[in-house]
Amino acid sequence: MAPTFDHLVSEAESVSVEGWDFSWLDGRASEQRPSWGYQKMLGAKLAAVRSALDVQTGGGEVLAGAVGAGGPPLLAATESWPPNVDKATRLLHPLGAVVVATPDEPPLPFGDEAFDLVTSRHPVTIWWEEIARVLRPGGTYFSQQVGPASVFELVEYFLGPQPEEVRRARHPDDAVADARKAGLEVVDLRSERLRTEFHDIGAVIYFLRKVIWMVPGFTVAGHRDRLRELHERIESEGPFVAHTARFLIEARKPG
Repeated sequence: MAPTFDHLVSEAESVSVEGWDFSWLDGRASEQRPSWGYQKMLGAKLAAVRSALDVQTGGGEVLAGAVGAGGPPLLAATESWPPNVDKATRLLHPLGAVVVATPDEPPLPFGDEAFDLVTSRHPVTIWWEEIARVLRPGGTYFSQQVGPASVFELVEYFLGPQPEEVRRARHPDDAVADARKAGLEVVDLRSERLRTEFHDIGAVIYFLRKVIWMVPGFTVAGHRDRLRELHERIESEGPFVAHTARFLIEARKPG
């Protein structure tokens, strides 16, 4: 017998959403991955520098996987959310990285020209002037970011049609313009739209609890009717399909 709506809701409401590990969704949701392989590329870049900073590291999972046994002599990471700071500290300290708790706003708590490499995966905000400031001449910013209208099929299911300026936000062309305005040279830019499937309503609830900016103020109680309708739709028609937007950007500070 398939799990009931109430069972799926209770399960998804009670599970922890600490960190940036989405393994709870295994078998319940699937997301096509970008073709470039960010973590593997990040690992190669970390192995080639003497100092690196990972901004908005989350729970440190991606950075830890990229470092392996080959991180740079100086490795730092920043994070603002206290549960993530604790998790990243436990994960990254054994790898020789220091985790700095700091708000996601300027200034970065480091001196000028401190790092050969600055990285970030899915940053919420990007302070290009600060990135340029802490990079050494010849240094690189390397980032995978969420692109425009990502998973908007789900967003608009709950919020209704969004205006064009909202749908266009986080466009890679804007990132290129902002990087250049900060004095950086963009040397690589790639973007893809990728298929995402939610196989049960628990996966939807978990996702929206974890990625809190997708449907601001989301609660099960406040959206219960729409959640039940979506549950019935998934039960009768199959997975709810959305599309994520991802882009990769690499920018260099002139020597």
